[in-house]
Amino acid sequence: MATEIRVPTLGESVSEATVGTWFKKVGDAIKADEPILELETDKVTIEVPAPTSGTLSEIVAQAGETVGLGALLGQIAAGAAAPAAAPAKAAEPAMAASAQPTAAAPAAAAAAPVASAPAPASAMPAAPAAAKMLAENNLSADQVEGSGKRGQVLKGDVIAAVAKGLSAPAAAPAAPAAVRGPSTVEDAGREERVKMTRLRQTIAKRLKDAQNTAAMLTTYNEVDMKAVMDLRAKYKDVFEKKHGVKLGFMGFFTKAVTHALKELPAVNAEIDGTDIIYKNYCHIGMAVGTDKGLVVPIIRDADQMSIAEIEKDLGRLAKAARDGTLSMADMQGGTFTITNGGVYGSLMSSPILNAPQSGILGMHKIQERPVVVGGQIVIRPMMYLALSYDHRIVDGKEAVTFLVRVKESLEDPERLVLDL
Repeated sequence: MATEIRVPTLGESVSEATVGTWFKKVGDAIKADEPILELETDKVTIEVPAPTSGTLSEIVAQAGETVGLGALLGQIAAGAAAPAAAPAKAAEPAMAASAQPTAAAPAAAAAAPVASAPAPASAMPAAPAAAKMLAENNLSADQVEGSGKRGQVLKGDVIAAVAKGLSAPAAAPAAPAAVRGPSTVEDAGREERVKMTRLRQTIAKRLKDAQNTAAMLTTYNEVDMKAVMDLRAKYKDVFEKKHGVKLGFMGFFTKAVTHALKELPAVNAEIDGTDIIYKNYCHIGMAVGTDKGLVVPIIRDADQMSIAEIEKDLGRLAKAARDGTLSMADMQGGTFTITNGGVYGSLMSSPILNAPQSGILGMHKIQERPVVVGGQIVIRPMMYLALSYDHRIVDGKEAVTFLVRVKESLEDPERLVLDL
């Protein structure tokens, strides 16, 4: 008896995913709970474990296809070897998913005696990924021969059809030409076209939506980091020995932010229609760059944590982000975000809001600069701070005051200890 592999619960507000890499092929032996494929959601990439031991007998959803919650991904047959007919049954969709026209064409030919014949009326609707590609190329499903079950058009079928020169009817507008002009012959061979990952597409959409929706404004200040740096240098060894984690700057910044958010709750709020939702808690997002794109894991209830607890949680989340093991729970519910471009050498920037949040703090590179202290010109380690905020609910006075409070806490870190 076969066991079905289905799309698991993906997390709050996530209803679909894109099938990524299958770690196993049809006929491979599988152990229970062993990762067999990965799904790419709008926020994270997750691995799907095998529900039971056995042999992968069928792959239903191919790499690149969009699948919804509970959708069938494949099947596992009991026993150490796949049924004799199983590999042949799965071969057609597996070949059709390939981006190579030479692999997709035989699969299409095997599906129907006449390659140019339209899909029969009883055929299944095109797979989601295939339907999307059909729309992008102004094609209809009846123009492409499907190689899936009951003649279903798969993504590989569309790729193969387009590669063969299939195009939309003459009356259809040439939409791609309006988006990007053709490259010169000399340049075309030196270009590489790579499809954006679902995560990168989501990042792009969310950032642009934030610009289009919020009345975004940025205010700046600078902070003298000498007090924090002296405190860190004095206690970093004993701190690491006691808590098992290094004393960085993020713990100080996070505590300074949570103190300021309590005084200025509008910066910690969000708009919902015609309502303002004030958050009486501080879930601080920490923007982390990874090889797959920017992710923002959340330090929950940071206002109730010590600097040591913040540093420990941040270390755990940063490692999970780099390893690609962040859970959906690690990514949801943030009320305010901190982004540190200084680690890459940025001296000044204007961060974009992480919607629906109303504020984001940008940290930057610490640089020694001449400043006036007590009437004397001295050299101090200075950092520019940038607060981008939604001017629809945060007034200029509140934004400036928030940034001043953060500055005051960092230049006099005893205030953090005394909760001042």
